[in-house]
Amino acid sequence: MISTLITILKIVFTLGFLVLIHEGGHFLVAKLCKIKVMEFAIGFGPTIWSKQGKETKYALRLIPLGGFVNLVGEEERSDEEGSFSKASIPKRIAVVVAGGAVNIIFAIIVYFTLMASLGNNISTTISYPIENTDAQIIGLQAEDKIVKINNKTIHYKNDLDEVLENCTGEDIEVVVERNGETRTYKFAPEEEKYNYTGIAVYNSKEDSTKIAEISNEGPAKLQGLEVSDVILKINDVDVKNDVKKLIEEINRVQGEEIKFTIERDKEIKDILITPEVHSRYSLGVYLQKAENNLQNNLYYAFWETGNFAFSIIDNIKLLFTGNVSIDQMMGPVGIGEIVSQTSGLSDFIYILALISISLGFTNLLPFPPLDGGKVVILLIEAIRKKPIKEKTEITIQMIGFMILIGLSIYVTYNDILRIF
Repeated sequence: MISTLITILKIVFTLGFLVLIHEGGHFLVAKLCKIKVMEFAIGFGPTIWSKQGKETKYALRLIPLGGFVNLVGEEERSDEEGSFSKASIPKRIAVVVAGGAVNIIFAIIVYFTLMASLGNNISTTISYPIENTDAQIIGLQAEDKIVKINNKTIHYKNDLDEVLENCTGEDIEVVVERNGETRTYKFAPEEEKYNYTGIAVYNSKEDSTKIAEISNEGPAKLQGLEVSDVILKINDVDVKNDVKKLIEEINRVQGEEIKFTIERDKEIKDILITPEVHSRYSLGVYLQKAENNLQNNLYYAFWETGNFAFSIIDNIKLLFTGNVSIDQMMGPVGIGEIVSQTSGLSDFIYILALISISLGFTNLLPFPPLDGGKVVILLIEAIRKKPIKEKTEITIQMIGFMILIGLSIYVTYNDILRIF
């Protein structure tokens, strides 16, 4: 009972707080631009608390899944002093962008603070090369600092990992710093083969072997596995709730048929999957742990945060290029499920930052009635030097709104299927 209550509180806090700072961004910038705010509300539905200020009504509504700032002249154009529609285009754009911008800025600050406080960083300095690898044979040594690989500057371990992910087995050029001098080495990375099935599982205490995502082109999808299947056994070896054991059993013998025993809709099934044999590569060295001091922690937090922000942008790009399907999108129900699975403060803060930055960037997409769509309309007005007809603008917003409602229903339906 207590755990359920805590879960509900976490979900309500996450959604309510992120909406609060989003709408708060619109509100504060509107006030700075001397645009009248009629109401600032968190939530939808019946009002459960309200207070009338000098100009603005502040309200808390029953359903904590949204919120709004009601500006004079935003929905219907008005000649009233302090009207949104009478403000200059730069001021209107600033007000519209402020919500998403606050979500992004909040996420970056929170994530940076989290990364800087953890301090468990891996440096780019070699601890020692692995025996009998090309790295050792070619001459890499302990205390060598990796500077570049294939002309890509290596700031932290993730840069190294990204280069190795794109390796095809050909020789790589590694630049290291040794005793204040740079040296260049060329050698083949170490190859490790593994079985690729195209599944990703929930990595939590309760649902660790429940399939969360599945590649449309992967063997698992093509041969019968589905999202929300719970993997119980691999080749009759019990792996339920043990991700490490699951990976170990999948990779025990490469390229051979694997029997997945899964639970689907309370029914136990055996499905045979023939994996694809893929390769991954390593440099053939062990890296030193970075010294836990303020300078190092801030340095690695900076690069981790940059990667965090740009990875969200890359994921949004994948959606529009067709590399990520709409089925993989997540709505409030899915977000609530993820929040409910967090354990510990740092885990919760990370998810809070992830949802906030995703909300910020998504809201700034150039699609009406999102804030990004409103910016596009304002830019068109600036180019034309006159506003779009009010009726036309309302029609555009309504069409976009109906599309978003349909998409939201579809995404919520998929969220429910994934959970149950």
